[in-house]
Amino acid sequence: MSRKFDNILDNKWWQEIAVVAFSFTIYTLKNDWMLFSSLTSVLMGIFFYFILYMHAQFNRFFLLPILFKTRRPATYIFLTIFGVLVFSIVLYEITMLDMFSNCHLYQNSHQRSYVYQLASVLGTLVCILSPIIVFKFYRIHRKRTEEALLFNQMQLNSLKGQLNPHFLFNTFNTLYGISLEFPDRTPDLIMKVSQLMRYQLESNSKQCVSLEDELEFINSYVQLEKERVGYRCDITFDYKVDNQNAYKISPMLLIAFIENAFKHGTCAIEKCFVQIFITVQEGQLHLHVVNSIPKKTDAVVSTKIGLKNTIERLNLIFGKNYNLDIQDNKNTYIVDLKLQLKRFANERS
Repeated sequence: MSRKFDNILDNKWWQEIAVVAFSFTIYTLKNDWMLFSSLTSVLMGIFFYFILYMHAQFNRFFLLPILFKTRRPATYIFLTIFGVLVFSIVLYEITMLDMFSNCHLYQNSHQRSYVYQLASVLGTLVCILSPIIVFKFYRIHRKRTEEALLFNQMQLNSLKGQLNPHFLFNTFNTLYGISLEFPDRTPDLIMKVSQLMRYQLESNSKQCVSLEDELEFINSYVQLEKERVGYRCDITFDYKVDNQNAYKISPMLLIAFIENAFKHGTCAIEKCFVQIFITVQEGQLHLHVVNSIPKKTDAVVSTKIGLKNTIERLNLIFGKNYNLDIQDNKNTYIVDLKLQLKRFANERS
C-alpha cells in the first residue's frame, strides 16, 4: 500500500490530476455550483475555470523558472502582478459581454465587479501553484535522498572491500605466528581460519547479519588469538544479549576494535591482557575493549586502515547517533562504543 502511494506521489500526471481536482473543487464551492439549474451555467463555469487554470499554467511554466532557475525574485513578483492584472481584466470584460448576461455563474452584482475577478485570479493562482510547488520540492527531496542513499551504499561497499583484505592480512599473520611456535596445531587452526573466511565472504554481500552470527564470528577470532598468545596473555571475552535472535548488525563492524587490541596489546613478551565485553540491553549495544600497553614493544606495522574504515562506516550507517570514546593512557588502551541496533521485522523464536 505504501509503495503504491509513493508511486502516485512520484507520478507527475497523478499530481496534475490532484492539483486540478483540488483547485476546481475550491472554485465550484466559491461560486455555489449547487445552485446552478442549467447545463449552460455549468459549461460557462468550466470555461471561466479554464481561463484561470491557463493563467496559473502560464505562471508555472514561464514565470516560475525566473524565480527558481535565474533567481530573480523581484522580476518574478513584478511579472506575476502584471499577469494577474491582465487576466483579471480579461475575465471582467468577458463577464460584461451580452452573451453572459443570463449566466447564473455570477448571481450577484459584486461577483461581476473587477475586484471580484481580481480576487478569483489571485486565489486560483495560489490554489494551483501551492500544491505544484509542494510536489516539486517533494520530488527534489526524494531524488536527493535516493542519491544520498546510493552514494552511502557505494561508500560502504568500498569500505567493506578495503576492510576485508585488511582482516585477511591480520588473520594470516596470526596463523603464521602460531605455525612457527606450534606447528602441530596448524591443521586445526587452518580449519578455524577457513570458517572465519567463509563467514567473511558470505556476509560481504549482506547489508545486515544477525547479531548472534556476528558474536560467534568474534568468538572464533578470539579463540584463534588465544591459541597464539593465550599462554602469556590474559584474555577475557564476555557478552550478554537481552533478547536472543532479535537484533541485526552490519557485518564485521566491531572486529577492527578487537583486532587492534590484540595487535597492539600483545606485541611484547611480558605479561599482558585483553578484555572484551559486549552487552545489549533494549537494543543498545555497548562494546568495551581494554588492552594493556606493553612498556617494551616489538615493531608493529600499522596503517590504521581497519580503525579508520570502521569509523567511516559508523558515520555512514549511524550518522551522529552513536558514541565512540577512545582513551589512550600510559598503561591501557580503552575503546568504548555505544550504538542502537535495529530489530528484525519479525523476531525469530
